[in-house]
Formats: sequence, structure tokens, C-alpha cells
Amino acid sequence: MISEFIDAYHRINDLLWRDYRNGTIDKENLRLKRFTLTLEKFGIRDMEVAKKIGIDYLDQSPEQTILLPHAREILQYLSACYSLSIITNGFYHTQISKLKNCDLLDFFDHVFTSEKIGINKPYPGIFFHAIKAVSGNGQNCIMVGDDLKVDIGGARNAGIDQVYFNPENKPHKEDVTYEINSLIELKQIF
Repeated sequence: MISEFIDAYHRINDLLWRDYRNGTIDKENLRLKRFTLTLEKFGIRDMEVAKKIGIDYLDQSPEQTILLPHAREILQYLSACYSLSIITNGFYHTQISKLKNCDLLDFFDHVFTSEKIGINKPYPGIFFHAIKAVSGNGQNCIMVGDDLKVDIGGARNAGIDQVYFNPENKPHKEDVTYEINSLIELKQIF
């Protein structure tokens, strides 16, 4: 039952994040609806329970500090030579909390969130904003991301080279600059 709930949550959450990226729902509706709709899938129609789960989720999710294999090692390697930034559709407070709790914040010079900038990935405007803030030249930037549409397509449409992080080796037909299955492979590119 728990795995069914988690699967349902992920499907609903992904759809709501798509709606958020497209501007058809706002932050508060995303946060509320993801648990309201998931609970409804299991016959539970209780707004107060959904709100409580949502609050607990927001409190606890930044506390999760398990990193992908080689994450810290590759950040140490890259930050010694390059300026690193994050471009995310995630919410600013949550992202900063996650980075602090994982002891990763110091690796990044900038954290660009769609919430602060007012433009969601994959729209090129968020990438142009980041380019202007860090260098003014997309030729000096590269986007590493795990979402073909949001990260890779958005960066490509903004004229930025991309590294598609594909740990599950999912087949695709997208045109990417580079593709890796492990973060450690970034050492072969940089």
C-alpha cells in the first residue's frame, strides 16, 4: 500500500510540476493539490489531512541528505576550476535548505529559481537571466541536467551546451551535446 501511495504521489506531483512550469497553477496550489489528489486516489477526501501531510513534507524533505554517487567528489573537482550555479524550478527556500543540509551550498556561486526570476524552465528566459548574471555569454556555460525537456531542451533553446545525466540509460532521440550515466564521467568532459 505504501509503494502504491508513493507511485500515485509521484505521478500526480509530476503532472502538477508540469502545470506549474506551464504557468497554469501557482506554488500554493501545487503544494496543496499534490497530496489532496493523491489521497483522493485512495478514497480519502480530507483537506486538513492533505494540508498536514504537505506541511510535514515541506519540513522533512530538505532534511534528506542522501546524495547521488560521486556528487560531492565531482562538485569539489568542478568548483576548483569553474563557477557553478543552479537553475531550478524548485522553490527558493526549500532548495537553499536542501543545499545547506547536504553541506553543498558553498560549491555554488548562484542559485537561480524560477520562483525568484518569474520564468520557469524550460523557457529560455530563465537561462538567459542566469547567463547574464554569471558571464553574459552562453558560450561559456554548460547545463548539466536529468530532464530532457526541462533541462536539456531549455538549455539548447537558449544556446547553451548540455550534459544529459541519464543514470538509468533511458533510450531517447534527443540531440544532446554530451550524455553521461554517472556524475564521475563529468571529469571526462571538463
